[in-house]
Amino acid sequence: MEDDADVYYVISDLHIGGDEQLEEVEFLDELLGFLERLADTEENAELVINGDAFGLWEFTTVEGMEKFDELESSYPELFEQLRRTGQNVAITLLPGNHDHELAAYDEYVDRFAEYNVDLVQDESMRRRVGDRVVHFEHGHQRDPNNRIEDWGNEHATPLGYYYNTLVTSRAGRLSDRGRYNWLKDVQAVTPTERMPIWLFSKYFYREMNPVLRYALVPFLLLFNVSVVVAVLAALDIAGIWSMPVDRTTSFLGQFGTAGTAVWFLLAINVVVTTLLVLVAVPLYFIRRDLRRTIDRFGVFETSLTVDAEGPYESAARETFEADPDVAVFCYGHTHRPTVRELDGGVLVNTGTWLKRLHRRDGIIGVLPPVFYPTYQLGTVRIADEPDGVAVEYRTIGKPSPAEEELTLTERVFTVGREPDLDIPDRTVIGDSDASDNADPLDDATAADDAAPADDVVEPDPDRSLSR
Repeated sequence: MEDDADVYYVISDLHIGGDEQLEEVEFLDELLGFLERLADTEENAELVINGDAFGLWEFTTVEGMEKFDELESSYPELFEQLRRTGQNVAITLLPGNHDHELAAYDEYVDRFAEYNVDLVQDESMRRRVGDRVVHFEHGHQRDPNNRIEDWGNEHATPLGYYYNTLVTSRAGRLSDRGRYNWLKDVQAVTPTERMPIWLFSKYFYREMNPVLRYALVPFLLLFNVSVVVAVLAALDIAGIWSMPVDRTTSFLGQFGTAGTAVWFLLAINVVVTTLLVLVAVPLYFIRRDLRRTIDRFGVFETSLTVDAEGPYESAARETFEADPDVAVFCYGHTHRPTVRELDGGVLVNTGTWLKRLHRRDGIIGVLPPVFYPTYQLGTVRIADEPDGVAVEYRTIGKPSPAEEELTLTERVFTVGREPDLDIPDRTVIGDSDASDNADPLDDATAADDAAPADDVVEPDPDRSLSR
């Protein structure tokens, strides 16, 4: 293409917009600052917004082009900044699954053009960088729960569509009814199958009456110890092993009232734990038998959980093999930032600008896990340089909201366990050894041939149906 840039900046998965509380964009200032800096760059650059820029699935009270009107009226600063930035650098918007409707209505092309944004209504596209090529796609094509077979059909509704219209948008309307405005973060829970435990966690740490919570904490912390004591007590009763009760009592007695309180609490824990274990054993066998019966009848023939990495690795390998000129396979969708060399190319996932929730299970006891919040506002810079195609992963600083969003108990349990993003800052891929061929960008079917859309993937507990 004659108008290819020398440098590409790539972002994805902003998920801007939605019903009520989902309307809030917590990273808006950072996004505006990023666009302002691009507006002043002297590079021959293009900004690629690689899918799910907008949460159109999360709008349930308006339809069609009215959704653009909602976006335009809700975020005037953003659209005006897009207009200004687009006067200096090319801005290309590729639809994802959440904003698939951008490909369903041609009117969107004209409306975005008013703000200097070129809306490409295809599922993928390619750009030349020096002598090599970058393949862009959002990535929903590899996800059976969000794959859209009839691309461009305004009525296309994969499974993920129903989750977001029925669950995510509903959460946006109800979020401010809680003690804290946290329910809207359901869109940040990945994989989606973690939502029940996330809800239980937020109930325990945020919504539960504090008196009840702090009364339960000691019991839950000592649960594992109580199980051991209960087993030892059973051995003592059976005459297999004798418990050193006197020594334990003597040891705790050194601490006076505090030691007596611990002994009393431990005794209660042991009794309660023993009862729970007695009940849990038959329930376990009943649950296992029920699961086997369900499996025999084939009620659930497929899993909603799919692989978050395998299909993208396979698609990238096929793309690199089919066309050695392709140096970078760039996608989003899974919200997991990645930069990794693969079969002579680079596999890049731009991540998400949404809040990310990192599960941290308790070290002791049986307390609910804590979901630690962070922002990883990732931008990818792809440029032609003398030593090859350089891929740089950069993050825009935004402090973790843990101080405001986590209770004191949650912060204590996650001290020293804060997530750390481990991605190389810079990766360089040298020139292709492939012989000169026809320009792959002129082949309209190159992307489709290189990466078939109906890969079959195996279940993996680390994937979400709603992304």
